[in-house]
Amino acid sequence: MKATEVPAISGAYLFEPTPYTDERGFFCRTFDAEVVRSVGLDPDAFVQDSLSRSVRGVLRGLHLRSGAGEAKLVRCSYGRIFDVVVDLRPDSPTYLGRATFELSGETQATLYVPAGCAHGFQALTGTADTSYRIDREHDPAEDVTIAFDDPELAIPWPLPVTSASPRDRAAPSLAEVLKQLEK
Repeated sequence: MKATEVPAISGAYLFEPTPYTDERGFFCRTFDAEVVRSVGLDPDAFVQDSLSRSVRGVLRGLHLRSGAGEAKLVRCSYGRIFDVVVDLRPDSPTYLGRATFELSGETQATLYVPAGCAHGFQALTGTADTSYRIDREHDPAEDVTIAFDDPELAIPWPLPVTSASPRDRAAPSLAEVLKQLEK
């Protein structure tokens, strides 16, 4: 497994496993504490694993947590997703930077999203299972959502949005969220 720093988002990493493939399929390690530790992250900091299943065109995000934020490891374990990270940490050298990725069950790559960054994705396949390893217990009172179609972000979602939660559809603009976070 190798770790590659994401230049557009300070502190973000892409962890790419080395799959062993044969006639049965493949086997790969999707989490390696030593590799995570080698880039300065604490592998024991992650306290909760979650899984979402989405169908083609479903959009989830852009989400982040207020307060201390929430760091997460994101992996598409089945299917393919278009994944987006936006840096909302005012003291970051990549503040307001954005990075996009295609994560898939084929590669099993894992993206580390630092606390203070917004995250969202769109399912590109009929079924896309996305797993999250999160460093804090979820507190719904700290949930923050940014409009996925905010023109200031101009995220190039690859498909028409077929479905999104009511919360995601009614989310405020980036400018409004930044004002809220400053308080």
